[in-house]
Amino acid sequence: MAIKDWLEQDRPREKLLTRGPAALSDSELLALFIGKGPKGSNAVESARLLLDVHGPLRRLMDLDANTLKKLPALGPASACRLIAALELASRHLLAQLERGDSLCDPASAGRYFQHRLRSRPHEVFAVLFLDTRNRTVAYEELFSGTIDAAAVYPREVVRRALLHNAAAVIVAHNHPSGHAEPSSADQLITAELQQALGVVGVRLLDHVVVGDGLPVSMAERGWITSGRRRGS
Repeated sequence: MAIKDWLEQDRPREKLLTRGPAALSDSELLALFIGKGPKGSNAVESARLLLDVHGPLRRLMDLDANTLKKLPALGPASACRLIAALELASRHLLAQLERGDSLCDPASAGRYFQHRLRSRPHEVFAVLFLDTRNRTVAYEELFSGTIDAAAVYPREVVRRALLHNAAAVIVAHNHPSGHAEPSSADQLITAELQQALGVVGVRLLDHVVVGDGLPVSMAERGWITSGRRRGS
């Protein structure tokens, strides 16, 4: 049955307008990007099939545009819309952090790092540079590879912090394996970073590890002793 023949309250677009996006299933949200399914199938059915074969949703959305456009029911236009939506979400999160409210809780930066880093196929070490009121000055990805092998150089983090005139930093890296539990090497580099930054008067507020589930905050674990987050 075509979506136009459904009851109005069951159609994805009308449901979103009346009940909000949270009321839609993954397949219904995806159907809004697909628009039309192939002949003999509606967009919701096509979306369900995509998720059954190439899902779950996170795995599907981690694919690049060139891969997405080759999947049944998508094509270049829908693939570009999906990738653009993800990038808009990323920029929206960053806009909330840039010169906005002070970062006073681990969840705020954790959400941003998760969106930026979770889908990377290799480890990436990133830094949020903050001003004296814990507001974001800049975001940079400084190192990549395997974090305990392709070394994170504390002196480079210090150099970039001084360049941005940062008063504090929050660092993060991802675990492509999906397991966010910090390793002993993660704890060691955190201690080295805190010591090096402390020499020049820059506070290390947190080290966030991103995996498949919720990000892990080392500050919440009590592993960062003097860089506690505080509001303005």
